[in-house]
Amino acid sequence: MERLDFGRLLTAMITPMDETGEVDYQAAAGLANRLAQTGSDGIVVSGTTGESPTLSSQEKEKLFHVVVEAVGGKAAVIAGTGSYDTKASIQLTGIAQRSGADGILLVSPYYNKPPQEGLYRHFRAIAESTSLPVLLYNIPSRAGVNIEPETLVRLAEIKNIVGVKEASGNLNQVATIRRLCPPDFLLYSGDDSLTLPIMSLGGVGVISVASHLVGRRMKEMIEAFAAGQVATAEKINRELSSLFKALFLTTNPIPVKAAMNILGQKVGGVRLPLVGLSAEEEQKLRAVLAKTGLLA
Repeated sequence: MERLDFGRLLTAMITPMDETGEVDYQAAAGLANRLAQTGSDGIVVSGTTGESPTLSSQEKEKLFHVVVEAVGGKAAVIAGTGSYDTKASIQLTGIAQRSGADGILLVSPYYNKPPQEGLYRHFRAIAESTSLPVLLYNIPSRAGVNIEPETLVRLAEIKNIVGVKEASGNLNQVATIRRLCPPDFLLYSGDDSLTLPIMSLGGVGVISVASHLVGRRMKEMIEAFAAGQVATAEKINRELSSLFKALFLTTNPIPVKAAMNILGQKVGGVRLPLVGLSAEEEQKLRAVLAKTGLLA
């Protein structure tokens, strides 16, 4: 298959909940549509920012359908189907394909810490089970294991593994990935704050959390940098830097959900074992929202 380009700005979408803690599918459809209208080229549904470890497979399947229907081709829909269980990930990938998703995102298996050969076989088995393009997600701080660049090189040889969301925070590793992997292998930042550094090393863009709140500005920053307007991109990055930091003042997606609720975009709370912000954390978040002009 040809390498695909999902665009430069993808949003790792949160999963809205109602007051009882159940998935609010109507709110999810509205949020997906709003993201598509505010700069997101693609939307990741039921990824880890969407609290995928606490969603049932039935909830995930319905989310896939709801979001595909809501965006109607206005943005790519990337289904989060990875987990620490290869067989379950294959089954969910089949569901995503039948739901009309445009691609899948596979997070590194968390907790079981497979060796590099295990990572390779896990991702290969899932990729070989589908015709959808596959993005990998490397986040060693939460998965407990790093996808080494040499393993990515092997995985990039598989026809439908088209890119990686790189959230190791290691720019030397990012540079190595860009040097060793094919030129058309898509390299996305997994951290809003590292979008420009990773693009400077050959990255295509970011799979973002902040784009829930500042999607248009994120898109403007990314497109300015891609067009060689570095000073403009750096200026926007400086303006948004405090927000990038605030959205990770505690475990993601707790702050972004709180911020959206504060700004009147009612998305509910988080599921246990996550909990809401403390009063002190909320005060800090409100101050940053005010500083960045989001809180009128």
